[in-house]
Amino acid sequence: MDDAVFEHSKAFKQGELSGGIQLDKFEVFYEHLFTEAMEDGVITPQERVTLEKAAASMGLDRARLYQVEQALLAAFEARHGVAVVQGTPGFAADDAPRASLSVMEAGADPRPQALQRRVAQLEQRVAELEQELAHARAQAAVDVDFSDLEAHDDLPAAADEVEELRRRLRHDPRNADLLRVLLRALGRRGEIDQQWCVAHALCHLGEADGPQREIHERWRPAGLIQPSGSVSADAWRRLVAHADEEVLTGQFFAVVVSAVLLGHVAALRHARLLPELPEQRRQHPTGTTVQASRCFFWAASILGMPAPPVYADPAWDGMVHMVPGVPPAARLGKLALSGRSAAELAFVAGSHLAWYREDRFMRLLAPNVADLEDLFLAALTIGNPGLPLHSGVKRRVAPIAAAIEPILDAAQIDRLRGHFLRFVEEGGRTNLQRWAAGADRTALRAGLLLCNDLGVAQRMLELARAGAAAERPGQGAPPASPASAGGDERMDDLIAFMCSDAYGRLRRQLGIAATAQS
Repeated sequence: MDDAVFEHSKAFKQGELSGGIQLDKFEVFYEHLFTEAMEDGVITPQERVTLEKAAASMGLDRARLYQVEQALLAAFEARHGVAVVQGTPGFAADDAPRASLSVMEAGADPRPQALQRRVAQLEQRVAELEQELAHARAQAAVDVDFSDLEAHDDLPAAADEVEELRRRLRHDPRNADLLRVLLRALGRRGEIDQQWCVAHALCHLGEADGPQREIHERWRPAGLIQPSGSVSADAWRRLVAHADEEVLTGQFFAVVVSAVLLGHVAALRHARLLPELPEQRRQHPTGTTVQASRCFFWAASILGMPAPPVYADPAWDGMVHMVPGVPPAARLGKLALSGRSAAELAFVAGSHLAWYREDRFMRLLAPNVADLEDLFLAALTIGNPGLPLHSGVKRRVAPIAAAIEPILDAAQIDRLRGHFLRFVEEGGRTNLQRWAAGADRTALRAGLLLCNDLGVAQRMLELARAGAAAERPGQGAPPASPASAGGDERMDDLIAFMCSDAYGRLRRQLGIAATAQS
């Protein structure tokens, strides 16, 4: 395999990373430790070693912690008018500086820089709120489901009614006649890229004729996609996420998922079941020569999200799964490390990494819908402690909420309260089985976006089903790869997605849409 397969084009511009699991509360704990360490104006070597160990045990990013430390130092020095003295790790206690405080140099006032950082944070938050407001306005309470209706052979009188054709296609994505009419309608509108997507679907189904195969071959890209940008948070919500993945349900999980992760890791460590990943197996974005690992870093940047730690383990027979930790890691096994094409690796990476977004990571920690229900009810009770629950449900949920709430900060609890009010306003109902299925289909859509090939998606789904049948995961193993059930329905969704307006808009935003100049 070519070493340059998983490199970005020169035109690629990384957008803002979003959706990663927020471990801010661990940063808050670190802030307390750091504040105590500098309280007397000096950080001794022993205190620095303690801080380093705390950061390592909580899996905190050192670059991010440096920013946190600089902000705390600036605030301390501005308040006291003195500079904090820091010892170097490894010095003996007697070698630590005797003077706790030293006078700041003229012109070294950190207050303007601190204010600038605060302004930048507020501007970022305003932008996030504007996106959330736009998304809320677009979420009209409309739930129309014609899935029980039988598809009819009669097509729209006006064949150029593309949206009507797409609506019908969502209920019957393998209807070759419908696909052909849609292809002609897109041709009349000059939609070259979306013509290619529909022609690709016809070729995948074995229903393409000569002209349709010609369209497919003419605009078919050579190799993997080469986007000019990454998927934004707004594009995830509007263009990638499946409609059944209710946004508000995911937002509840996003608030509490890091607390649940911490508890899960602590329980595994106490039971001596926490997997150990040798540091020499860890892959690094700029140094690894393992193609599967390069693919995961490549995929994460395109999907607009931070990449988890990646470990290559050729002794493990599987493909890829999540290893609990702070932060959680991805372990690549024998099936990913050898024998896979670039497109197959792209699908695996996209469909796996999509689970690491904070609004759906809970699905990896709680693969059973019953467990998801308990966690969701626990989040609801934290948002509204007076929530009336059946006595049996309350006995089951109360300990979960009691374990989660102390780890949350005031802002997170306020978010849960706001989510609860919205939940009640929107009817106070959710279907966690449907949400879980929607999250699964969203993950597969991310895989399809990166591999750009329905045939590859089908092969990998079949491989996942075969693997699940051969070896059932134990101890409630999470759906680290596409689950085995419902493969045909999932392929139906991928076919409809590839022919949808959302997919076309997503391809245009990423700069991978076919054009007349392609």
